[in-house]
Amino acid sequence: MRYSVFSLARQALGGHKGWGPAWRDAAPKAAGYDVIIVGGGGHGLAAAYYLAKVHGIANVALLERGWIGGGSAGRNTTIIRSNYLLPGNEGFYEWSMKLWEGLEQEFNYNAMVSQRGVLNLIHSDAQRDAYARRGNAMRMHGVDCELLGVDAVRKMAPFLDYEQARFPIQGGLHQARGGTARHDAVNWGYARAASALGVDIIQNCEVTGFLTDNAGAVTGVETTRGAIRAGKVGMAVAGRSSQLAAKAGLRLPIESHALQAFVSEGLKPLIPGVITFGAGHFYVSQSDKGGLVFGGDIDGYNSYASRGNLPVIEDVCEGGMALMPMIGRARLLRAWGGIMDMTMDGSPIIDHTPVPGLYLNAGWCYGGFKATPASGWCFAHLLATDRPHETAKAYRYDRFATGHLLDEKGMGAQANLH
Repeated sequence: MRYSVFSLARQALGGHKGWGPAWRDAAPKAAGYDVIIVGGGGHGLAAAYYLAKVHGIANVALLERGWIGGGSAGRNTTIIRSNYLLPGNEGFYEWSMKLWEGLEQEFNYNAMVSQRGVLNLIHSDAQRDAYARRGNAMRMHGVDCELLGVDAVRKMAPFLDYEQARFPIQGGLHQARGGTARHDAVNWGYARAASALGVDIIQNCEVTGFLTDNAGAVTGVETTRGAIRAGKVGMAVAGRSSQLAAKAGLRLPIESHALQAFVSEGLKPLIPGVITFGAGHFYVSQSDKGGLVFGGDIDGYNSYASRGNLPVIEDVCEGGMALMPMIGRARLLRAWGGIMDMTMDGSPIIDHTPVPGLYLNAGWCYGGFKATPASGWCFAHLLATDRPHETAKAYRYDRFATGHLLDEKGMGAQANLH
């Protein structure tokens, strides 16, 4: 629905009481569905949308135990980029980047996609060589990048510490097409578009078990709103993947950890894009409201709690101070944690499981939000055709048993060192 300037003004002055719902709050169908997707975050929503849009499969139920985007999808630092090194990752994340570039036009919703650029800083000769290799690999895949010297970085970000830094800045690798997007708006846009195509979005519906036939194939799910049957069931529940898979008798090659993020008070425009610290795990951008949004490494212990601990807060703040001492004068507004499902090689899984009728989208480590469009596209292809999408064929379930690892770590700022 489109609104005029005058109708928007009336809503603002009238307490926003006249807005209609963006998507249908559906109830489960007694007749069941062709496909059930468990998980109402970006990946599940995108898969549901592309199932309906691309494959014509609209008899789909998307189940969320809470509210849409209430999990890790709403607890990230919103960075989008495709500056990966290995062939199994680079093509996939570049496809995601291309989908990001047309996303708002695709579903006619302002997802606040901002291609302000991603700058990974260089602090040593060895790191420059590693970034040159990464940049060459990106160029070979048709991905934009530029290796910058220190003078070019200083012109782009004059506020960084160049003179007294413990880890002097020697240059950077810049991807101009990278940037940020608004996580909540991405979820809402996919939800609205999927619902308009006939997908049932069912909130407050927790999966408590799986229905199976005599041969052990999954035929649906047990939920807090009753049994729901389907021809296929896809799991896209991020940090809860191991818990849900255990209900089907699966033990996944995944650990769950808390990943903390932080935002400062609102400041005048300063950070031109996304900047990552090459000598530690710290990355920062600035939101449209002026807050500095930053994060770092995961908490080092397994957890299903959406909160972190003080040592990581200290480590992230130390990284920020080493890179740009002025950040010490900004007040921290809030911090939060999301649950990360970490695989052993830092890359995800989009594949069948050993249980017939059950499909898995998991293990996104630090790369989940930026992968949202391509993840949904490839998971929808798998669910619709029973074949891995060409772009995601490296994300096989059995690669940890067969040795087909993608050892890139998927770790954002810090991964680019390797």
